Amino acid sequence: MKKLFLLIFFFGISATGFCQLKSHSFEEIDSLQRIQKRKIIIFIHTDWCQFCQRMKATTFKNQEIIEKLNSDFYFIDFNAEEKREITFNNQTFKYKPSGNNVGVHELALQLGTINNQIAYPVLCVLNEKNEIIFQYNNYLSSKDFKILLEKLKE
Repeated sequence: MKKLFLLIFFFGISATGFCQLKSHSFEEIDSLQRIQKRKIIIFIHTDWCQFCQRMKATTFKNQEIIEKLNSDFYFIDFNAEEKREITFNNQTFKYKPSGNNVGVHELALQLGTINNQIAYPVLCVLNEKNEIIFQYNNYLSSKDFKILLEKLKE
């Protein structure tokens, strides 16, 4: 009986269109681009940024946004304080400590710096050749993010 309930529950969730946002790593992008060319949307955030956390809880939980990101783009959820080395676009980027338990990743600086500073959250959009075509550093509501996705799709 338990198995039947779980089976019905699983198919019920699937039927309602519930899906999760697929987040890729930087290292996966090269091979994904060989399969299908797409723009890359990178959400650069930190754990302490309130606006970042609000976007995660609202904008990136919106089913319409999730479906558009999953079907039309490659999405990368990137913590700017990530400590591991990341190889992307034939370069290796490292975490740069700036004090006691604080620092920022070189790749976050490379992709998220606007007017010589980085302010979170940052949305960075790359074209199929990994070139920056759009940067925005502020909270985006679901409504505004949908508009952005439509413009990027054109």
